[in-house]
Amino acid sequence: MSVGGARRFARLRQSLLGRRYWQRYRFASGNDVKLLRSGDEFFAALIERIDAAQSDVVLETYIFCNDSAGQAVSAALLRAVSRGVKVRVITDGIGTERLEMFNEWTLAGIEHRIYNPHLFGRFGFSRTHRKIAVVDDQFGYCGGINIVDDYENNGEKLPFRRWDFAVELHGPVVADIRQAFDVQWRRIRLGHRPLESLQPDLAPTTMASLGTLRRRRRNRNETLWAGGQPCVAFVARDNLINRRAIEKAYLTAIGQARSEVLLANPYFMPGRKLRRALMFAAERGVEVKLIIGRKEFRALDYAVPFLYRALLKAGVQIAEYEKTMLHGKVAVVDSNWGTVGSSNLDALSLMLNNEANVVLVNDPSIGALREAILAAFKDSRRIDEARYEARPAGERLLNWLAYTAYRAAMKLLTVGGYD
Repeated sequence: MSVGGARRFARLRQSLLGRRYWQRYRFASGNDVKLLRSGDEFFAALIERIDAAQSDVVLETYIFCNDSAGQAVSAALLRAVSRGVKVRVITDGIGTERLEMFNEWTLAGIEHRIYNPHLFGRFGFSRTHRKIAVVDDQFGYCGGINIVDDYENNGEKLPFRRWDFAVELHGPVVADIRQAFDVQWRRIRLGHRPLESLQPDLAPTTMASLGTLRRRRRNRNETLWAGGQPCVAFVARDNLINRRAIEKAYLTAIGQARSEVLLANPYFMPGRKLRRALMFAAERGVEVKLIIGRKEFRALDYAVPFLYRALLKAGVQIAEYEKTMLHGKVAVVDSNWGTVGSSNLDALSLMLNNEANVVLVNDPSIGALREAILAAFKDSRRIDEARYEARPAGERLLNWLAYTAYRAAMKLLTVGGYD
């Protein structure tokens, strides 16, 4: 995006933020949540719902592979469309190859659109990294699991299935997932977010009333944390209005933590705000455990350790997971707040890509997610502060160079937004 384009974008965003569209997500009670702990569980649940679909199926994913998992999901979609179900699929232009099965979809009647077909396309460098689906407006899915075999990674066999999660949702929150898909579907055809998708939220409001609404939302969220009924929020980020929605959800949860923060993420390169939030939590006595994935992108394997020093000194416990590919983007705070989604904690996910997370508050499934994170922490290699500080000078220099190069590249791609 050019400097002039960035300024016009900022003015448009500011004008919209002065209206009711400022609210980035809402909590809804009365939802059934099922935690899915692997691709095998996710695909089985999704295919079962697709095979029972009567009217409508929508699916958006970053990766759709022509492997055993992809072929099984594709077959279910074809069965659905053959009995009159409307089926729409969005895949990413870089994450997913141009597969032969897409021609079969078109001939069968499946509608398929590709988000940003080129590396630098009409939506800049951004990708749709979301993994969402809705069946008959009754069942929704959100998580980090692509349509790819659990044991395959770039043609290599993994020793164990990916460590990854999704959730199946049934209840009011499904409407928010469906709306996000519909907006993306129209956006691919028309360009940036179509005006009609904003119309319901364009009623003017005064700054005083806006402040009151924000205070009410903040107080309501704090009440939910205090031990109220289970509720769920679907949190999507885009590059127009909800640019920092997922990051702010993390910051709010970590900032309110009283006893424990558990966080697992494959690409841990957040900006200063999120790193400071974790350090401040540890310094005030909160037990902070961070699990980081490795051995997928060599550059990050060298860059991420540069961040360890400040985190370790603040009391954050860090472990690197090498048992298999850690792909889950999950967190639990104080056993009553949890998130499952597609957003990595790096510049691309937090500031460029279209992402989607589900935030759970006081939901029974949080306990199972917490146990899974703690088990993974035990299976990981703990970073010892003394041994970390004793690294050879060459390794320390390599970490600094890799981090500096990454930071410079991300500041360029985000037009200076990454800090």
